Amino acid sequence: MTVTDTAHAVDPERGTLAKAADENFPVAPFFLPRAWRTDLMAVYGFARLVDDIGDGDLAPGGADARLLGVPEDRADDRLLMLDAFEADLRRVFDGSDGSDGSDGAPRHPLLRRLVPTVRRRALTPEPFLGLIAANRQDQMVARYETYDDLLAYCELSANPVGRLVLAVTGTSTPERIRRSDEICTALQIVEHLQDVAEDLGRDRIYLPAEDMKRFHVQAADLAAPSANASVRALIAYEAARARDLLNEGAPLVGSVHGRLRLLLAGFVAGGRAALNAIAAADHDVLPGPPKSGKVHLLREAGVVLRGEG
Repeated sequence: MTVTDTAHAVDPERGTLAKAADENFPVAPFFLPRAWRTDLMAVYGFARLVDDIGDGDLAPGGADARLLGVPEDRADDRLLMLDAFEADLRRVFDGSDGSDGSDGAPRHPLLRRLVPTVRRRALTPEPFLGLIAANRQDQMVARYETYDDLLAYCELSANPVGRLVLAVTGTSTPERIRRSDEICTALQIVEHLQDVAEDLGRDRIYLPAEDMKRFHVQAADLAAPSANASVRALIAYEAARARDLLNEGAPLVGSVHGRLRLLLAGFVAGGRAALNAIAAADHDVLPGPPKSGKVHLLREAGVVLRGEG
């Protein structure tokens, strides 16, 4: 059990939020206004926990199940846990303390943390429900036939996060949402590329089947200790698609000002730095996710801010 797992077993809220440091992009960096940081961490806590439920990555001990009212002997039932989590999300938006006979306030501390954010920013349930729907889909869909099928999944699994960032910062417009969707979809694809081996261990493949066929890649090739030439070519192809999406979304950064511009530049830079790390590994992602250092991230952020790429 890691330090984070131990903390999570004692305090699910703290353990989940601690995972922010491991993301490809800055979640709520120090330079943002305190109110934004508070609300962005509340949104992150929701998104991280729903992914952990869907991936079966909850810490041992069953604390999250108990908080959500799920019997401990059914804590491994991910669909049941997602249903319970959605019911708790509904309590966030019901706005009741239970005195009217309703279910009352949210049970999980991460959802209680979300309540003031929802009120302050007038957030709607749809983005949160999209993230839950994506994790339900993960329990039933393990392969994606086409790239368009994968994009439809990203519409649920990734794009709501960017939309929530814009909503929290009060900067949503149709054009910015479109650019944000491109960035978030790209970041999701990058994560899939980093985690090919890990996902296969969960019997999931997020590389489109039509592309695997085109590059003569079989599922067994993804289980090898290192990538053969065909797998590397496939990863390079998908990485180029992700880079194109990042480039298409990058004008979002120049459409805002101040500290929000720095945050959004960090998102784009995080994706580009991760793609550079994949390329530096000669697109061999099977031994483990290639990672970029902070220096590379800062360098890419400077490029984005200068509008050079």
